[in-house]
Amino acid sequence: MARRLPGEATIRNTGTAPVNGWSLRWSFADGQQLNQAWGATYTQSGTQVTATNVSWNGSISPCVTASFGFISSWSGSNTKPTAFTLNGSACGD
Repeated sequence: MARRLPGEATIRNTGTAPVNGWSLRWSFADGQQLNQAWGATYTQSGTQVTATNVSWNGSISPCVTASFGFISSWSGSNTKPTAFTLNGSACGD
């Protein structure tokens, strides 16, 4: 039986320059599937997910956050992703 769960991701700009446009990537370990997102557009190919800003949250000033929500589904295990990249650079979880 597939289960559904809402999730949220927050991107915090810890740098000194604004981020103008963002793309957050991660992989699901257990075959989870994104079904819906708000505050971001997304694509998923196999386990790899890419979430990209929408028009109103693409610029993140230093010490400011942007967040988006999603609903995912899975069967069996639901291991939390552990590796993320923001605009191609590794970032925290």
